[in-house]
Amino acid sequence: MFLMPIEDVFRRNQARRTLLTGCITRGQVAPGDELEVVGFGTRTTVTVAAIEAHRRGLAEAHEGMNVGLSMHGVAADAAVRGQVLAAPGSIREHTRFAADITLLSEEQGATTLHTGSRLQFHIGTAVVTGTITLTGSTDALHPLHTGPATITLAHPVPLEPAQPFAFRHGARAAGSATVTHLPT
Repeated sequence: MFLMPIEDVFRRNQARRTLLTGCITRGQVAPGDELEVVGFGTRTTVTVAAIEAHRRGLAEAHEGMNVGLSMHGVAADAAVRGQVLAAPGSIREHTRFAADITLLSEEQGATTLHTGSRLQFHIGTAVVTGTITLTGSTDALHPLHTGPATITLAHPVPLEPAQPFAFRHGARAAGSATVTHLPT
């Protein structure tokens, strides 16, 4: 199943197409394939018109390639960094989910986290604020420790089980985490 986080969006006036760039996380794509732009509360169906890599046209692209996908059916302002291009119906958005959190050391920027701590989450190419609720038997998570938490995001983002992500506290890197459970 195809998946590509959107890194940048360009409008091509002469061709009346929108170019979405990123690195393909999984699957393959060819011109004529139908995909969905998913994220931040939107889901739009689009069609791949052409594929470019290093200013060359390609007949197909696959996992690991950095590409630009020229799209029909999406306005330049309808797609933004942080959304994903995915096979239709293959991924869902979430604002609340469970994760295992690992904090960095104090020297690396981590501080003690409590329930209600506001963090900046870096999920794929999306950057979204949110809060944590520590679960289990702990009321605080200290640097260099790991623990379970429920995360509530300000905006819905596409998520999958076992997806890794990072987070910041203030202006400093604080730790990393892995999605453990998504509501159905």
